[in-house]
Amino acid sequence: MGSTGRTERLSGADTGAAAPPGRAPVVAALMLGMALAALDGTVVSTAVPQIVGDLGGFAVFSWLFSGYLLAVTVTLPVYGKLSDTFGRKPVLIAGIVLFLLGSLLCAVAWNMAALIAFRVVQGLGGGALQGTVQTIAADLYPLKERPRIQARLSTVWATAAVAGPAVGGLLAGYADWRWIFLVNLPVGAVALFLVARYFVEPARPAPAVRPRVDWAGALCVFGAGALLLTALVQGGTAWPWLSAPSLALFGGGAVLVAVTVVVERRAAEPIIPGWVWRRRTIAAVNLALGALGLLMVAPTVFLPTYAQSVLGLGPIAAGFVLSVMTLSWPVSAALSDRVYNRIGFRRTAILGITAAMLVLLSFPLLPFPGEPWQPALAMLLLGAALGLFQLPLIVGVQSTVGWSERGTTTASVLFCRQVGQSMGAALFGAVANAVLLSRLGGGSLDSVSHALENPATLTADATEGLRRAVDAAVDHVYVGAAAAAGAALLVLVFVAPKRFPVRTDAE
Repeated sequence: MGSTGRTERLSGADTGAAAPPGRAPVVAALMLGMALAALDGTVVSTAVPQIVGDLGGFAVFSWLFSGYLLAVTVTLPVYGKLSDTFGRKPVLIAGIVLFLLGSLLCAVAWNMAALIAFRVVQGLGGGALQGTVQTIAADLYPLKERPRIQARLSTVWATAAVAGPAVGGLLAGYADWRWIFLVNLPVGAVALFLVARYFVEPARPAPAVRPRVDWAGALCVFGAGALLLTALVQGGTAWPWLSAPSLALFGGGAVLVAVTVVVERRAAEPIIPGWVWRRRTIAAVNLALGALGLLMVAPTVFLPTYAQSVLGLGPIAAGFVLSVMTLSWPVSAALSDRVYNRIGFRRTAILGITAAMLVLLSFPLLPFPGEPWQPALAMLLLGAALGLFQLPLIVGVQSTVGWSERGTTTASVLFCRQVGQSMGAALFGAVANAVLLSRLGGGSLDSVSHALENPATLTADATEGLRRAVDAAVDHVYVGAAAAAGAALLVLVFVAPKRFPVRTDAE
């Protein structure tokens, strides 16, 4: 390993390897891969009625999302380590092939159980796409240029995530739900061709010792992550939090975490090496972006319900209230280098998360019922704030490590963000449900859900009471999201080093 700079050096010579010529096809492949991963997280949502009508299995359809999310999350650390050990190209190619295989199998699924299993196969490929795409982007671009490629990837991710439900609805309504998965094949084939044909990794010295894959550690990470994330995703929904299934999953997950720690300490090349948490910069970014995943549940999950139930908007208009965040986020991210070149990564991220916390705290102050432009403006400001927060942290932490550690570092950041998102969905879902039942004077969540889906069946007074209850529930969620932003702020202030130790060697 080369020398490590003690302070951020953001001007003058590049701090990353010089970008190879002819990288445009590779960048196109990365953007296509990112689009595949982002779309598949949301595109299925609006096609659920057609899928259930064809295959049945209404009681377990939520696993179409949970299974994919679990597979992506628990494989991120594994693919990160593999890309550092064997190179990015083979891992990315394997991920694309696995993702396309899962897509093809999903398109020919004969029942709900098969479709869920094949969605897991898709997720196994999606984990390689998410982590490796971000790592290759950092490899291709020197520090001064990384905001540009990261902003492009952020734009693709945001656009695909918001457009996913609309694309799924169009394909399910005017063609067949199976086309949701078949359209992945030509897009993925183009990405696969571009990567195989144009992506050439720089030659590196052969290791003195033949690399060994920590398969025991990989299985432990996969098992522990699967149990704990299943407990978080399904708890309070499929079964009560204090029921036997929840306690068994949490208990089993805790045991496997302990086993994982023991296995990883003894492994020669651990999947999750200890330095990921011993280095202050990486540990702080992991915790801060875990908090980002937590707070993002408020706008992405609860804002559409607020827009429809409180503001009375239709699904398309409600989607627009959320989508304005995707307009300001990539613009802010692309311009963030002008800020962190002056004040540094940490201070830029502190500025962004402080602004985000204030925006989140302002949401409960919106008038009832209010006008649609009010939450839309809040989301526009939130996107701008989070662009200043997220991208400097990702670029900064990737710039503190060399090529041989960048895949593991990037995967650990994305893994923590995904775990934060799963925890946020469980935590804020419980908060919202508790507030709803309290404001409505008891009852069951099934009756509340039915009322939200069929508001025409309610009296005027009942409709007004339901709208105010939803408004209060979402307000509480946004306060919780602001608390998550506050936790990220504390991490940056007290855990992160004042200046990121950017590497000054040529790796």
